Amino acid sequence: MSDYIDQLIADVKAKNPAEPEFHQAVEEVANSLSLVLDRHPEYRSQKMLERMVEPERVIMFRVPWLDDRGDVQINRGFRIEMNSAIGPYKGGLRFHPSVNLGILKFLAFEQVFKNSLTTLPMGGGKGGSDFDPKGKSDAEVMRFCQSFMTELQRHIGPNTDVPAGDIGVGAREIGFLFGQYKRLRNEFTGVLTGKGLNWGGSLIRPEATGYGAVYFAAEMLATRNDSLEGKTCLVSGSGNVAQYTIEKVNHLGGKCVTCSDSSGYIYDEEGIDKDKLDFIMDLKNHRRGRISEYAEVYKNAVYTPVDHTASHNPLWDHKAHCAFPSATQNEINAKDAANLLKNGVFVISEGANMPTTNDGAKLFLDKGILYGPAKAANAGGVAVSGLEMAQNSQRLAWTREEVDGKLHRIMKDIHRTCVDVSERFGTPGNYLNGANIGGFLKVADAMMDQGVV
Repeated sequence: MSDYIDQLIADVKAKNPAEPEFHQAVEEVANSLSLVLDRHPEYRSQKMLERMVEPERVIMFRVPWLDDRGDVQINRGFRIEMNSAIGPYKGGLRFHPSVNLGILKFLAFEQVFKNSLTTLPMGGGKGGSDFDPKGKSDAEVMRFCQSFMTELQRHIGPNTDVPAGDIGVGAREIGFLFGQYKRLRNEFTGVLTGKGLNWGGSLIRPEATGYGAVYFAAEMLATRNDSLEGKTCLVSGSGNVAQYTIEKVNHLGGKCVTCSDSSGYIYDEEGIDKDKLDFIMDLKNHRRGRISEYAEVYKNAVYTPVDHTASHNPLWDHKAHCAFPSATQNEINAKDAANLLKNGVFVISEGANMPTTNDGAKLFLDKGILYGPAKAANAGGVAVSGLEMAQNSQRLAWTREEVDGKLHRIMKDIHRTCVDVSERFGTPGNYLNGANIGGFLKVADAMMDQGVV
């Protein structure tokens, strides 16, 4: 079986050159699935994995727009519609200069398995642009979003493809995108998730990814008769995921001591309490400032700027019990993973997408710590997006308690799937195998039922 997996990975690399993130995502999943393909040769004979690594559709388009000086700017837009076997394509839009085809294919591929794990009927997709909202005026962001949606609207719909937000796409961007879709299509439908509460959005959606990652960590700890009470936690990022991870850790009795953005990170040994978190939320959500300002206000905190020449991220080199990587892909390499283990971290719950390199993940698995991979641990965001779609379809709005209760149950179900599947395939406690195999089986069985399409 290893020869088959090796050949498949080699073929993916040959067909998709210069897309290292996509290669990494496929390799991680394929290595887990060797356990399944041994027992179920029908998946191999029907070339299930070969079909899953090929997007059903790749859309790439020009996005011209005018800046505030009246100059023409041109960006590139994308939508990867990866797999629709169990429902309409579902996945975020990312606006960031690093966006390219390979990154979006990795994200769309991950999304297929993540959405499968939620138990909701959603396929996988991802999209975005190399546009950078940082430093742009609201008017510039609006003009860009309107141009972007003018093309994207041809390819999406409430029963076809339902995008959401991701890095660089928050409430402001979703509002502009939705307004342009409504103007062009003359219909008010749940075509985007993450909408405003007074025009079709769902309570708990902004909090969902962070809350879900913490709920997943709590479920992992419960398998060892432990909890987050009294635990020191490292958190990266300072967007929605990081903010609401910190909030939920605080609710459950833990203490978060780090927070970061692309310029650097702060370490606050006293912990980021509610007042300090409110400061971060205002700083990032409204003033759009840098995390260094935290250390100017809270003098006991230490700010460390990013060193792009360093071989590791010092944020992961502090004493702690738990880590919640919530910034971006590959932020924990093998050196960072070793530092986390050295400093006593024994719970990792990934809030970002694929934040750990394959070498780093191997160290966690070999050590036998509680390692919750992204496609399981951060599925809370897309789960509540699915709940937003359900509310839109019914023209209903559920209460905060209803949505949070459903989110908590979904995260429990995902955790149970990971535990049960990892045991069934002979690797108990390996949440990575449990998530990859559990997500694969549902999609593969649906594809088998639907024929060669």
